This record gives sequence, C-alpha cells and structure tokens, in this order.
Amino acid sequence: MQDARMPPPLPTQAWLRRLPILLILGAAILGAVALRDELSFEALARHREALLAFRDAQYLWSVLVFLLAYVALVALSLPGGTVATLTGGFLFGLFPGVLYNVAAAGTGAILVFLAARIGFGAALARKLDAAGGKAARLQESLRANEWSILFLMRLVPLVPFFIANLIPAFVGTSLPRFAVSTYLGIIPGALVFTSVGAGLGEVFAQGAAPDLGVIFTPPVLLPLLGLAALAALPMLLRAVRGGRQ
Repeated sequence: MQDARMPPPLPTQAWLRRLPILLILGAAILGAVALRDELSFEALARHREALLAFRDAQYLWSVLVFLLAYVALVALSLPGGTVATLTGGFLFGLFPGVLYNVAAAGTGAILVFLAARIGFGAALARKLDAAGGKAARLQESLRANEWSILFLMRLVPLVPFFIANLIPAFVGTSLPRFAVSTYLGIIPGALVFTSVGAGLGEVFAQGAAPDLGVIFTPPVLLPLLGLAALAALPMLLRAVRGGRQ
C-alpha cells in the first residue's frame, strides 16, 4: 500500500520535459570541476598556433567549428564563456569576430532558456499566476517592466550569464522577447571582449595575460552604465507615474 504522505510519482512525460535542463545543470557542475583548466586562457595560449593554422587552412570549417563549440559551451553552461569570446576575437578579429560571438552566445542562451521553460518555467509561471498575493504581484511587476529588466540583466556586467538565461524562463517571458533582448543586449560586452581578443597576438608575444578588468574601467563601464540607465528609464517613468496616481 502506498504511503499517503508520499507524493505521487511524476509522469514519464514530465520527466522527459525536465531532462534537458537537468542535463544542463549536471554538465555545468561537472564542467566547472573537470574542464576548468581546459577552457582557460592558458589553454588558448598553448593551442594558439594549431588554431591559427586550422583557420588559415580551412577558414569556413574553422568558423563552423567555432560557432558549434561556442553554442555547445553556452547551452551546457560550461565554464569558459569569456575565453570563447576572446578566442573569437583572436581568430577572426573584431569584425567579423564579434558577429560570430554574439550569434553563438545568443543561440546557446536561447537553448538554455527553452530547456528551462519546457522543464520547469511554464509550470512555475502558471503556479505564480494561480497563487495570487505577493507572488502574482511580483510576476505582474516583472512582466510590466519586462523589456527593461531583460536588457538590464544583459548590460550590467554583474549578472551571471547562466542566471540571466534562467530567470526569464521562470517568469513566463516569451521566446521572441528573450531572443531580441539577448542578441542586442550582449553586443556591448561582446564588442569589448572581442576587441581584447583581437589584440591577443601581442599579449602572447609578451608572455603576458589579457586585462579582463578593462570592462570595469571608466571608458568602458560608463557607456555600459549609460545604456543600462537608458534601458531602465521606461521602468522608472512607469514607477513615477504609478506613484502619482
């Protein structure tokens, strides 16, 4: 006789829906431990000659392999996203390197978003709607300021990329809004790191390491904060109007 206190087993279909995001979470944990040294700047320095030789011999194949590898890295939430962006700049220059980086990172983010939404997000959004009270009001507030929040998560360099992929899935953001805000929102940061990657030839020649803190220097950080403020402006205006009513 089944214990009445035990929850009923999940249907097979529910487990299948949750399998992709569970695999992603598992890959992220394993990758953080097993691949930390292989997806690093030091690894890029060791293999740079082979990568350049492959690019020079098979340019189209090198682009395709790079795009697929970067998409897989983001989709599986593996460490090394910054190194992948640097690699895009190192191999392909600022242009078209930044286009490849934005395309791959954005596509990988969409795959994570879809896996999370199919696995848990849709059901969670429905529960928040049905719960009412503070949970429903919070979700309603997020939806009312959805564009601003989505762009802020991409523009402010403090929100982890993986987290910025999950939160929208859990509050019912539509795929088109997520895709547009992701592809456009990551362009400024991608420009900065792709530019750093494009200058890695000199860095390698000097045996030094790239200055990844460049994104926090005033010439870079202030424009990013300006874009973030612009993205937040509709939300602030809506809050002011609401306070006057």
